[in-house]
Amino acid sequence: MDKGVTLSVKEQKRLKVITEVDAGRLTGRVAAQLLGLSLRQTRRVIAAYRKEGAAGLAHGNRGKVSPRRLPDAVRKRILELSKSTYIDYNDCHFTEKLEEVHKIKISRSTVRRLRRSIGQGSPRKRRAPPHRKRRERYPQRGMLLQIDGSPHPWLEGRGPELCLTTAIDDATNDIPWALFREEEDAAGYFELLKEICEILSNVVDRSIGGDVDRWGADE
Repeated sequence: MDKGVTLSVKEQKRLKVITEVDAGRLTGRVAAQLLGLSLRQTRRVIAAYRKEGAAGLAHGNRGKVSPRRLPDAVRKRILELSKSTYIDYNDCHFTEKLEEVHKIKISRSTVRRLRRSIGQGSPRKRRAPPHRKRRERYPQRGMLLQIDGSPHPWLEGRGPELCLTTAIDDATNDIPWALFREEEDAAGYFELLKEICEILSNVVDRSIGGDVDRWGADE
């Protein structure tokens, strides 16, 4: 009884084309084009199929141990070190120590693959967050106004959701003007700017002959 053979998707496609050739429904040249092979390679594949059947299309190294595979003793030693001495080392550092200390020279990708095979990740030490210096406020009111729109259900369900468009003085946190809009738009910001300009104009006029000291308010 013939032994079963498992073919890859690529090999299954090759088998389908070769059987068409063997049945006389395709020529060798067309089969070569379909398989992306030269005509000579295609003829060798056809010959292997006629000699061994589907098994002749399977890769010759299937079931064999790769010559580049690490010896079991070395694999075992690496995993032992990874779970003990170097458990808190990341993949890159562990790879370096294997070569420097234990004279085991392998790639970082191999170390990574071995560690992941036993569910071990690559520890990473937390880096200190970058220092962020807080910007100093402007020394006097009126030098900088920060404006923004805040869409929110301000009416708590008693009406539509509105956008609160606000200006805040950077130096004092005073709010010279705010208004509600149906949405955040340029018209709202222009209206806000217009009202603030009128306030400033009144403040200047009144300060010439009076004692105005805040946003439109007497002290």
